[in-house]
This record gives sequence, structure tokens and C-alpha cells, in this order.
Amino acid sequence: MGSFALHSLSAAAPSSVSTRPSLFRRPRPASISPPSIPYLTPPPPLPAIRPPPATPQPSPAGLLSLHHPLSFNNSRRPNFISRTSSSSPQPETTPPPPPAKPILEGAKPLPFAISIAIGLIVRFLIPKPVEVSPQAWQLLAIFLSTIAGLVLSPLPVGAWAFLGLTASIVTKTLAFSTAFSAFTNEVIWLIVISFFFARGFVKTGLGDRIATYFVKWLGKSTLGLSYGLTLSEALIAPAMPSTTARAGGVFLPIIKSLSLSAGSRPGDSSSRKLGSYLIQSQFQSAGNSSALFLTAAAQNLLCLKLAEELGIIISSPWVSWFKAASLPACISLLATPFILYKLYPPETKDTPEAPAMAAKKLQNMGPVTKNEWIMVGTMLLAVSLWVCGEALGIPSVVAAMIGLSILLLLGVLDWEDCLSEKSAWDTLTWFAVLVGMAGQLTNLGIVTWMSDCVAKSLQSFSLSWPAAFVVLQASYFLIHYMFASQTGHVGALYSAFLAMHLAAGVPGILAALALAYNTNLFGALTHYSSGQAAVYYGAGYVDLPDVFKVGFVMAVINAAIWGVVGTFWWKFLGLY
Repeated sequence: MGSFALHSLSAAAPSSVSTRPSLFRRPRPASISPPSIPYLTPPPPLPAIRPPPATPQPSPAGLLSLHHPLSFNNSRRPNFISRTSSSSPQPETTPPPPPAKPILEGAKPLPFAISIAIGLIVRFLIPKPVEVSPQAWQLLAIFLSTIAGLVLSPLPVGAWAFLGLTASIVTKTLAFSTAFSAFTNEVIWLIVISFFFARGFVKTGLGDRIATYFVKWLGKSTLGLSYGLTLSEALIAPAMPSTTARAGGVFLPIIKSLSLSAGSRPGDSSSRKLGSYLIQSQFQSAGNSSALFLTAAAQNLLCLKLAEELGIIISSPWVSWFKAASLPACISLLATPFILYKLYPPETKDTPEAPAMAAKKLQNMGPVTKNEWIMVGTMLLAVSLWVCGEALGIPSVVAAMIGLSILLLLGVLDWEDCLSEKSAWDTLTWFAVLVGMAGQLTNLGIVTWMSDCVAKSLQSFSLSWPAAFVVLQASYFLIHYMFASQTGHVGALYSAFLAMHLAAGVPGILAALALAYNTNLFGALTHYSSGQAAVYYGAGYVDLPDVFKVGFVMAVINAAIWGVVGTFWWKFLGLY
């Protein structure tokens, strides 16, 4: 700015010299005034530069021009300073604003009080059953207080889980080594590394490119556009195990771009042209994509780990999961866009410009980059090892570690990317706490005691295991209206409901997998039921009543598809 000011002032210097009175006896015509005169003529005396105390100080740019060595060769600088110091009005003195109310830091008082009260009531007011040891009952109280905090959120999830872990050590309920034993759990580290893979998809743009290709191939109509987005998510899901990352990092930007180009804007009546339908279709399909593959969602891995704590070991977990989910999940994926096209129809039926937009976007993206090819090859290797790892003697977490090491060595990801993936480290903290507590509750006999109580209640109703299976699965699903997190729901209730299934005589593998599939399907119930729910609802294309209405209707439809098709398919696979 200083050089610009000098250039402007020096450019104006000839005119200022020609108009001011000359100091020589014979004034020369202004038109032949030599350019050296400004340097020969001493500057006139400056007016008082110091402003009165109440006058604001000059700006940094003005100070820079004032103290520059060439600034005194310009005759307008004194006039400017004079005007600034003498003619500027005095600022009115205003009273200082009242001090802002201090922002409350730390835990939210009411959720904190409720969460702590639940644990204290269980510990001191509810009589301890004879079959349960004092240590187990005290751990149950801490666990329930921790779960209540995960639901009510007096602190961030990871922080509250750490407080629960600390309480279990301070009260000598658990030894330090026992309390932290789950931090070395293989499944939890597989979840953490999966978050890094998801970051690689977003960073390289590979996920965006895959989705754009499907829009180019299938996007001539609104229904085809929806199928293109749905199929692309199913393809990406096994290597991008965060539904929130897929929603916010890949599909929502594409949906918004397509909707705005069709004149469908969020927050007004035009949203029903295209955007509302695409949002609802993608949102409802995401649960089936997550249920199709074991590595498509973090909660899937947690479910199998909790099932293992109850003695249910699933051999070849990746393959077993996919085989059991493949038929009902694929049918639901194919049915969801069409059903919503009839129940929640878009006003715009044809989108002939979408393939052209996708082709132009692909052209702007250029050819597939080296990092994208590396990402493709690494994920094919990782998925292959997940499928064949048991035969090769390579655990799933080791396959993930190999893939991450390749991405780091070849520069697709750097360590800063891993360190900045806060959700991964947060997940490590609170998943480990929940898994550790749940494991110790099993070891101390709490889960066995609960399952025995449920078994007696079910026997009193004379329910067969298929009837008990339906009742428990429906209860597990509908109770998610009280939860704002799929993983929180799993941590709070999965082990308990699985124990109830076992007590009712439901085959263990069937119960474990069905509950895990349910965990993905109820992520589209409400606008707060999952991370992707908040992402899609926040786009502004869908009204809240429609979220609840469509969520409930699709829940019933999915239950029918998975219940009917799944029953015959799981019987064919020998799960019961």
C-alpha cells in the first residue's frame, strides 16, 4: 500500500507544483515547469501534525506514507495531514459496552446431573441381586452412567467415556491394566484404520470420480440418477467405512449441484423438483449399503466384537457377513429408489442435462491421477485380504495395516492426515472404553444374570424362539428413536439384546448378525438417528415431518424385505 500511495502522490506532483505559489521572484509558466523543481523546492512548513488527544491515530497505511523518505517531496501530504488533524470531527465518547456474559465451559449441568444420578441410584438405592458380586454391581452402575452420558452428552463422547474409565479405576472397580486392555483390541484398530482409508477416498477425489461416472451413465432420468448414486455408494462402501464421510464428502455435494442446476433450491417449494427426492433416496439407501459389507460401517465391526465377548465366534467374518446380507440388502437397494419415486415423487422426471454435466466435470477433473490408481490398487488388495485373510493366516486388522502403510509410503496419505482425523482417535477412545466395560461385565456375570431374568420372563409368555426373535428385533429397532448415534446404541444395548436372544433360544449367529444388520437400517429413522442423517437433513431440502414419515414407512418396508427374504435366505445358508 505504501508503494501505491507514493506512486499516486508522485503522479500528482506536477499539477500540485504548477498551481502553488512559486518561491522564485519570476514565476515560471506552469506548462514548462521542469520535473526537478519539486526536488529543488523545499517543502513548506508543515502544520501541526500531532492530533489532539481525542483524535484517532492515523492508520498504519497513513503512518507508512508519512514516514517514507520520499513522502515530503509531495506537497499534498501536508494538506492531507492538516485536514486529518484539524477538520475531522471529534469522535463522540461512548460508554463501553456491558461485559458479555461468561460462556459456560465444562460439562452441561443438567445432563451431567442426570447421568451421574443414574449411576448413583443403581449403586446405592437399588438392592443388589444375590447372584451379582459387589464389584460387578458397581461396574454396572458406572457403565450405565457412562451410557447415559453418551446419550445426553454432558461432554463430548470421548471425554465422557474417559471420565467413566477414570471412575472405574479410582473406585478400584477395575485395575488400570484391565481398564485399558481394550485399547489393544484388533477390531477397534481396524475401525480406526478404516477412517484413514475413508480420508484417502476424499483426499484423492476417487469417491467423487466414481459417483460422477455413475451419474454420467445412468443420469438421463431422475430415477436413473437416483440408481446411479445408490449403486456408486454400494461400490464405495466396503472401502469407505464411514457413512457420514460418504454422505458429506461425496454424495451431498453431487446432489446439491445437480439439484441447483435443475432449479431445485433448498428451503422453498422448488426443493421438491429434484433435491428432496434425491436426498431421501440416498439417505434411505445408505443403511442397506452399510449392511451389505462388514467394513462398510464402523458399528458393524463393533457388533461382531461384542458378540465375540458373549462367545459367538463367526468364522471368515467378512465373507460370512456378506453372504448373509447379500440377498436382502441387494433387493432393498434396488427397491428403495423406485418405492420412494412412487411415495415421494419428484416434480422433475427427466434430467437430460445431468450426463452432460457429469461428463464436463470428469473432463475438468482430468485423467485418473497416480494417487487415485494407488488408492484403487490398495483397496482391492485390502478387500482381497479381508475376504481370503483367514485362509492366508492374515487377520483383518493386519490387512488394513498393510494397506495404510502402502498409502503412507507412496504419499497418498501423510501422517498429518492421520493425526488430523479426529473422529478416528475419538472413536478409538470411547469404543475402547465401551468394549472394555462390556467385556468385564460379561466376565463378572452381569450379562448372564440379565439373560437369565429375560429368559424367565419370556418363558412366562410361552413364546417360541421365532416369536421372541421378532419381538426383540422390533424392540431393538424402535428404541432407536431415543438415540442420536448408531454406535452409541450398539454400545448401550447390543450386548444386552444379544443375551436376551440367546436366553430365548435364538441361534447365536443368527441373533448376532440380525441385530447388526438392524443397527444399519435404523440409521434413517429420524434426522438425528445417525451421522449421515444430520448431514442430509442439514442440506435444507427435506422438511422435518417428511423425515419422520418417510423414515417410518421405509423402516416397515425394510423390515418386511429383510424379514421375509432374510428368513428364507438364512435358512438356506444354515444359520438356523
